[in-house]
Amino acid sequence: MSVLLACLLAVLLIVLPAGLSGASAADPPVFLGAAGSFAVLAGDSVVNTGASIITGDLGVTPGMTVSGFPPGDVTGTIHVNDAAAVQAQSDFALAYNDVASRTPTATVPTDLGATTLTPGVYSSLSGTFSNTGDLTLDAQGDPDAIFIFQAVSTLLTAGASTVTLTGGAQARNVFWQVGTSATLGAASTLSGTVLALASITAGAGMVVDGRFLARDGTVTLDSDTITRPTGTLSISAPQNANLGSAEPGAEVSARLGAVTVTDTRYASDAAWTATVSSTTFTTGGATPSETIAKSLIDYAPGAATATAGVAEFTPGTSGGLGSARTAFTASEGTGENSATWNPTITVTLPVGVRVGTYTATITHSVT
Repeated sequence: MSVLLACLLAVLLIVLPAGLSGASAADPPVFLGAAGSFAVLAGDSVVNTGASIITGDLGVTPGMTVSGFPPGDVTGTIHVNDAAAVQAQSDFALAYNDVASRTPTATVPTDLGATTLTPGVYSSLSGTFSNTGDLTLDAQGDPDAIFIFQAVSTLLTAGASTVTLTGGAQARNVFWQVGTSATLGAASTLSGTVLALASITAGAGMVVDGRFLARDGTVTLDSDTITRPTGTLSISAPQNANLGSAEPGAEVSARLGAVTVTDTRYASDAAWTATVSSTTFTTGGATPSETIAKSLIDYAPGAATATAGVAEFTPGTSGGLGSARTAFTASEGTGENSATWNPTITVTLPVGVRVGTYTATITHSVT
């Protein structure tokens, strides 16, 4: 992002660097927390028949029953009423309530087959959803676009039905909120996370790019393939900021705006480091008297204004941006996490600086 600085009547502006985006999707992300690392999670039991393949963790709590593995295969960890499963169920409950409480964008017919939908929150005319054909979800070029389907009672899909993602749509951003139970047809395909209050039953040979999360009941599988979506590590910042104006030899200081790191990689060791760097401030012809060195730019991250997930979030120390410095870190985390901070930028104007409008680019990155 770029920062615009002014002395006297000049303004300090921050502009977002190419390749980053300060824009957000129309609907905010759904935060799954510790439940994000699970491909299958049940309240009572997980019962499998045949050679199901589960990519991601599998768990149950408060129930104690997981059967059918083998012949089923789990590439993650099986959690039976342990601390990880308990935390996942707790975070799942929060996510369910979030999804269920969002205001619908539109109310649509019960059967979603042979339709194409753009991002939004959809409720059903009948309180239930079914898919008897091919449902297409078109993100219209936005990989962060959110699709939410709110079913007061059931979700039913026919055998061989499909959910197709186009326009950059991501399975990690599709959510099926089910007030009772979901029954999914044999040899069908589904994209997204099913969040059911009761049970989920999958027909034989089903392929799921998503998750089965059941709050109270049983998840029943039969030679199915369930692949937990791949998450991302991203950072967003304001597109611009105006720090105001000051006389030569004085300081100008202002908040930059919210900077947010979102980690949905669902890692068992979810750690990241956000860094910040800056260019010099210049105006006009960028002569020495029209330049403010980046060593005169001070960055103070301050405490986090919002956090989510299981991690230890630590702000970097305040200091000059003569070279890149740590803005914020996360450590000792699992599953999803996020942190937001609102840094203060302070610029000391040299005594001999010319009056004018000064701009610089402040870049946030995360690894």
